[in-house]
Order: sequence, then structure tokens, then C-alpha cells
Amino acid sequence: MSKGKDSSPGESAGGEEFSVEKVLDRRVVKGKFYVIQLLFADHFVVIQVEYFLKWKGYSNEENTWEPEENLDCPDLIAQFEEQRKKKEAATTGKRHEDKEQKKRKSSSGGPLISHKKKMTEDKKPEGFDRNLEPERIIGATDSSGELMFLMKWKGTDDADLVPARIANEKCPQIVIKFYEERLTWHSPTHDEESSVKADAE
Repeated sequence: MSKGKDSSPGESAGGEEFSVEKVLDRRVVKGKFYVIQLLFADHFVVIQVEYFLKWKGYSNEENTWEPEENLDCPDLIAQFEEQRKKKEAATTGKRHEDKEQKKRKSSSGGPLISHKKKMTEDKKPEGFDRNLEPERIIGATDSSGELMFLMKWKGTDDADLVPARIANEKCPQIVIKFYEERLTWHSPTHDEESSVKADAE
């Protein structure tokens, strides 16, 4: 585990071991990722999950946000995520009950309809719903439990996460190209070739 920006995972500058006592919160951070291609600089939005950690033996003032990939406490993260999902389910259930009560109380339906319009206007289309042509896949993640591709669109600097199952159907050649770019071939060495020939005889 790292604590602070200058320390390597598992220890501080003084060689002291840090361990996580509890995961307190979670956030998704959007940042810009720059890729230089030929003479052009393109940027893409990159999504990173960070957790707010309580460190063993340290006060709450020493709590820090740490990127998920730097952490080595899967049990604590799983426990936190399970509790978070339970809270979300309870909150969602409560919101649903409140909406139903408001719906029953509202006889005219006027304010409820305008609220629904506002909600749909706030939601902007993402991914293939934007009716843009995909240019290429610039990354992949399965942090949500489903394989997602970070898709760059033609004619824009924007990129969106799209489910791989949809990309496989809508742009299979781009998916194949993405995998081919990352494919590595292993060529047998001279010793391995000799071993294979000896086994065949």
C-alpha cells in the first residue's frame, strides 16, 4: 500500500510499513490522458477509481485518497463495495417510495411531467447512442464487472466507455484491430527447436 505521493507501495520514505485499516469512501476521477501521434496531440478522458483510506496507527487527518491500482487490500475493498451497494439499494428503494407517494398526491400531473422532462434533458447520450462513427479503441477496463472499451470517435476529441459486447457487434473490425495491436508472438529459441525435434524422434 502506498501512503503519500512520494512513497513506494508498502513503505514510506523511512522504510516504514503502511497498512490499510478501513476503506472509507470511493470516487471516480476523470482526467486527461495525452497521446502524441505524429505531430498532433490528442487528449482523451480517462476514468480512475480512487478510495479514501484510513491507515492503521494514524489519525484521521492522515487519511488519503489512493488509486485503486496502487492498493493491495481486496478484502477491505470488497467489504466496502458490498456495504456501498446495500446503502445504494436502500436509498434507491426510499427514492422510489417517495416518487410513488408524490405521484399519488399529485392530481394534476403538471409538475411531475416537467420534472421528468428536465431529467431526460440532463442525460446526454453516450457511446453509440451519439450516432458517431467509431475511430479506434484506445483502452479497455473491466472495473465495472463488464469488459468496456474506451472508444475514440471520428471527428471529435471525445472518448466514451462502451460495453465490449456492443462494440463487437457494431464495429468488429475495430475490435479485431485493437486485439491485433496487442498480440505478441512467441518464437521458439534454437534450444527449444532442438528439444521439439528430439521429442518427435
